[in-house]
Amino acid sequence: MPNLDVGGQAVIEGVMMRSKDRVATALRLPDGKIMVKNDPYEPISKKYKILGWPVVRGAVAFVEMLILGIKTLNFSADIAIQEQEKIEAAEKGEEFESKKKSSNSLALALSAIFAMGMGLFIFFFVPLWVADLLGVNKEALGFNLAAGTVRLTLFLAYVWLISQFKDFRRIFQYHGAEHKSIYALEMGDDLTPERAATHTRLHPRCGTSFVLIVALIAIMIYAISDTIYGMIVGHPPVLWERVIVHFSLLPIVAGGSYELLKLSGKTRENKLTQLLIKPGLWLQLITTKEPTKDQLEVAIVALETALGRTESMVTAERVPAS
Repeated sequence: MPNLDVGGQAVIEGVMMRSKDRVATALRLPDGKIMVKNDPYEPISKKYKILGWPVVRGAVAFVEMLILGIKTLNFSADIAIQEQEKIEAAEKGEEFESKKKSSNSLALALSAIFAMGMGLFIFFFVPLWVADLLGVNKEALGFNLAAGTVRLTLFLAYVWLISQFKDFRRIFQYHGAEHKSIYALEMGDDLTPERAATHTRLHPRCGTSFVLIVALIAIMIYAISDTIYGMIVGHPPVLWERVIVHFSLLPIVAGGSYELLKLSGKTRENKLTQLLIKPGLWLQLITTKEPTKDQLEVAIVALETALGRTESMVTAERVPAS
């Protein structure tokens, strides 16, 4: 099975797809039409070769996709609010006039910083703090196993909690549509809702699997770093020392996890790989849901647009590239 350089993300009532040179976002509007936003895309690693080195590219790609994901979510939220305003104006017999301004660069930057800050606090600092608070053995491997267990528990609890909300369930359905359409492409199948529906919604290169890999890789890398630190200073690191050391190694953790994720996609037919990726696929049973044909149609339009194909099975409303 070919491993194509295509990825995506579910957004509010739609899907974003990214190819090697395009980012396309397709949204289903209340009137049934599909709106498509099509933008050029050039990863920063193409401009600076050093950022394309193994491991380094993973850390860079993580930040890029975080910013792109927030930007796309903001766009889909803007459209959702605008469409709701149109409906309310029509019900009142009034002429619609949008009061929602597009998100600017400063707002996007602040959103990205806030998201990263909250993520680091909840999934990075809190596990270390809890393991320290519980008085877990300061031996490197034992401490990081405890912190890793707390980190995974928090993540699983978070994913399960948001899956209980109706609005998130629709996003998870679009997440499933994203995976199924990409699988259809990778299998050389026809890009139609009927054919895409026959494929699995569980994909080894999913961001959900990435988070799980990060949590596991972190245990190994941080256990090694704590051991080395203890050998140098003569005692196990205390909490604030662990925070500093672990934080400084985050790019290596993210980069290494990225390389493993890409490798799992390329070697997915290998029996050992299939065994190792199962936990990530099981987790996707929560973060993806079976999509409807209408949702698959949206995902396919986004995919075809990202691939530069002009032929689409629907007539979609286009918006200018940003």
